[in-house]
Amino acid sequence: PIPLCALSPTTTSQALKYLSIMVFEQISINFVNEKLQQFFNHHMFVVEQEEYVKEGIDWVMVDFGMDLAAAIIMFEKPMGIWAILEEESLFPKATDKSFEEKLKASLGKLPVFLKPASKTDKNAHFGISHYAGVVNYNVTAWLERIKTLSMKLLLSFSSQPVLA
Repeated sequence: PIPLCALSPTTTSQALKYLSIMVFEQISINFVNEKLQQFFNHHMFVVEQEEYVKEGIDWVMVDFGMDLAAAIIMFEKPMGIWAILEEESLFPKATDKSFEEKLKASLGKLPVFLKPASKTDKNAHFGISHYAGVVNYNVTAWLERIKTLSMKLLLSFSSQPVLA
């Protein structure tokens, strides 16, 4: 997949229309993009408008993208995507299917967590309404990827040459 963080917001929006299915690393990048976009919107628009009001400029406040909060909260909440992924990765008998089922049970009623609608990959498990558009995700091998990354990180801190 194209790393969306390398694209401008306009290009990102256009790219999302053509990318059908995303892997674990891509959902991580897309989450960070949501956080960066929220930070940018807040500091460039909200804070600037507050400054206008302080200076007495005749100004009507405009809402610039706090709609990002719903997707960010879905990732970060106590039983959000990251928490469920972490929890499932700790259980040896967890499967891609059990992870998918927990996501749907916990997040299925949120307006930003969508049923899969990929035209190119019928194996998509869910979609997310990101700031730049809807992206479909396939959770196959996410748990294995997390376990592999965790083990590599753990081993990188070892002072034993055999483990490091």
